[in-house]
Amino acid sequence: MSTYRDLAHRGSARATVLRTVGTRERRSHLTAPRVPTVGIDIGGTKVMAGVVDADGNILETLRTETPDKSKSPRVVEDTIVELVLDLSDRHDVHAVGIGAAGWVDADRNRVLFAPHLSWRNEPLRDRISGRLAVPVMVDNDANTAAWAEWRFGAGRGEDHLVMITLGTGIGGAILEDGQVKRGKFGVAGEFGHMQVVPGGHRCPCGNRGCWEQYSSGNALVREARELAAADSPVAYNIIERVKGNVPDITGPLITELAREGDAMCVELLQDIGQWLGVGIANLAAALDPSCFVIGGGVSAADDLLIGPARDAFRRHLTGRGYRPEARIARAQLGPEAGMVGAADLARLVARRFRRANRRRVERYERYERYAEARRTDDRTSQGTL
Repeated sequence: MSTYRDLAHRGSARATVLRTVGTRERRSHLTAPRVPTVGIDIGGTKVMAGVVDADGNILETLRTETPDKSKSPRVVEDTIVELVLDLSDRHDVHAVGIGAAGWVDADRNRVLFAPHLSWRNEPLRDRISGRLAVPVMVDNDANTAAWAEWRFGAGRGEDHLVMITLGTGIGGAILEDGQVKRGKFGVAGEFGHMQVVPGGHRCPCGNRGCWEQYSSGNALVREARELAAADSPVAYNIIERVKGNVPDITGPLITELAREGDAMCVELLQDIGQWLGVGIANLAAALDPSCFVIGGGVSAADDLLIGPARDAFRRHLTGRGYRPEARIARAQLGPEAGMVGAADLARLVARRFRRANRRRVERYERYERYAEARRTDDRTSQGTL
């Protein structure tokens, strides 16, 4: 028996109510219900929400700015709830998945830490599900993006996949045999904080020489701004493009100029790509996946970045020449990957809710049959007396 939903009004606030029971998640997507779900991708600058069907097709999306880090967790929760309620006015929402840029505990309930938000050991799943009364799944945004690429994108058909997201920093995720590997405490995949240069650039995490200080959007922009600030001859083109305002230099601008043939920007992307390849070789030695999928905003540079990464990977791979090489592919789903993956993972939770609800209904029907039989027996007994 299918679940059903209605709209309840709590004061002035709306709430979408899905009458279900149970919270457990199944281990495979193969028998998950083919129902629409909502995916939420919470980044440092934007919150994106969308309704996604069982084939990964996006039916509708909404975007809003991420509340400032100084705002209370309740403000972020309000934003999530309003987006879900807005979408539920036009779609039959069965579950909600949230991909958060931060560390999520092994139970996928609490956000232990989020660098761009005020979440500190925040019980996000319980808070949101309590306000929406629908199944809610919470995970790290790199995990949700990796799941989407494995299900619908560049990682389809791969049994062992590693996702690397290049944005402000470096995020990552591991999938093996259709399962996201989150580690004992839920925070696996923080590849960006592997130390590749002891005593190197200071990282916001507190350490020096982290991988993301050499192969990320921040690293790309830092190098370009340093050259421009030094008035280097190789930076004249980009200085002219920003009219001398060095803080206006951004990653997308560097990529645009590289595509136009600017030698400095091409070289900077090659440097980022080479460091990317070094890190991938280290991960291959540790994890031995069949495929690396490269996502995030910096991956928009495509072969300007991926080409040098492949070359460096082959040069630094342990046992090169005597072992199979993992495939390195650019992510296919773009900035919507985290949202699509969160929605698809939420379908696993929705299945458990639907199935648990069906068992509850079956038990109730058996009890009704039993009670009716008892009533019939009682009436028969009274008639004979």
